[in-house]
Amino acid sequence: MGLTANSTGGGALDRGLHIEKSSPDERVVALAGNPNVGKSTVFNELTGLKQHTGNWPGKTVTNAQGRCTHQGIPYILVDIPGTYSLMAHSAEEEVARDFLCFGGPDAVVVVCDATCLERNMNLVLQTLEITGKVVVCVNLMDEAERKGIRVNTVQLSENLGVPVVGASARSGKGLAELMDQVGTVVTGQRECRPAKVRYLPVVEEALRMLEPAVSARLSGRLDSRWVCLRLLDCDDGLRETITGYLGFSLWEDCAIIKKIRQAQELLLEHGIAGDRLKDILVSCVILRAEELCMDAVVCVQGGYSRRDRKIDRVLTSKWAGIPLMLLLLAVVFWITIAGANLPSELLSGGLFWIGDRLSDFLCWAGAPGWLEGALVDGVYRVLAWVVAVMLPPMAIFFPLFTLLEDAGYLPRIAFNLDKYFKKACACGKQALTMCMGFGCNAAGVVGCRIIDSPRERLIATITNSFVPCNGRLPPPRKGKQSGRKAG
Repeated sequence: MGLTANSTGGGALDRGLHIEKSSPDERVVALAGNPNVGKSTVFNELTGLKQHTGNWPGKTVTNAQGRCTHQGIPYILVDIPGTYSLMAHSAEEEVARDFLCFGGPDAVVVVCDATCLERNMNLVLQTLEITGKVVVCVNLMDEAERKGIRVNTVQLSENLGVPVVGASARSGKGLAELMDQVGTVVTGQRECRPAKVRYLPVVEEALRMLEPAVSARLSGRLDSRWVCLRLLDCDDGLRETITGYLGFSLWEDCAIIKKIRQAQELLLEHGIAGDRLKDILVSCVILRAEELCMDAVVCVQGGYSRRDRKIDRVLTSKWAGIPLMLLLLAVVFWITIAGANLPSELLSGGLFWIGDRLSDFLCWAGAPGWLEGALVDGVYRVLAWVVAVMLPPMAIFFPLFTLLEDAGYLPRIAFNLDKYFKKACACGKQALTMCMGFGCNAAGVVGCRIIDSPRERLIATITNSFVPCNGRLPPPRKGKQSGRKAG
């Protein structure tokens, strides 16, 4: 039967992700995690690549759904977009937050990177504020071991109050145990007592002041503490979604409005309001993440990251960062242009030779001139020219760009240029999309989705179109273009 993932609510819920259940016994499990932690690898290993993809309604954000059965329990796995935070700043973060908050999954698997677990704990803690039905999958345990990092999953599970499983998804290790723990959570065999973030005393006092009135109105449909936090930090984008889910507005309830004002006055007395409150909430989450990992993560090699720090001091320094960046990009562009000349010439020569033979064939067959012009000059030669001019540079540029990404240099480029782009009311990440634009402007424009701010993303999309990609400025082809002579 068909139903929406958030079918327990009303109002705006018709916009929710549509999930087709083959039986009422199927359990919906959301796979969450930061980008590049192996979440999709976990998904593919569990579903056996038997999946289908689509877009979130109203969003150009892809979702993937797949099925698996473990110990007789059928599951529908939903691979939600990778996100660093549930404090939504982008379309990906928004749909991830909304599905976890209002989609009603039977369990949530948060996939983490064992090599940088503290950073991943931010998303884990924010998820635990929404639901206690969480299983933490610490992926890339093999990578962490090579770097001398030891993760005590038992201690981490005790600290978090939810199951924690170590895994290496590429080799399939730990995934059976992961599904075992998911089964205990969805069936209620495992009682989860999720760790909570402790905020500043004045923030906690404001939450205690507001929570009774909110809890009475929610009737258990949402976590009252999480909703109180959202009421205090004034997330306008979330206000409409919560209202649609509940079917009524908390912001129009007189008793709640009164408590909100009292809580805000208390915070103002301590100089906390607006962005200051958001900064405090984020800082407390980060500190709590560090505390939870303190006795669960051990670095056998104390200076394992010392080399990276030394490299950072050079590549992001005030005096050497920009010159080195320009030099490196100039080398990449030179390799691309110089390396593409020979294959481009060979391709154009070969393809246009075939065009001449096609022209000769049509002439031999007695085809009229207009047909030959349409097929050979209008279709084949245009396609041959595009392939000869664009394929070699793209085949060289994008692998080189991928190597820079894998080496971790692209974030350093964005960091180096962020200050200068900010002066133009843009984002430093746009430097990366502009570099991609030199290879292919279509790819550069699509890459603008990595920019969080809608305003800065729009600026990047518009200005990226002015980058002269090789398709717009093709190198002149040597020699005369071959073709059948007139007459």
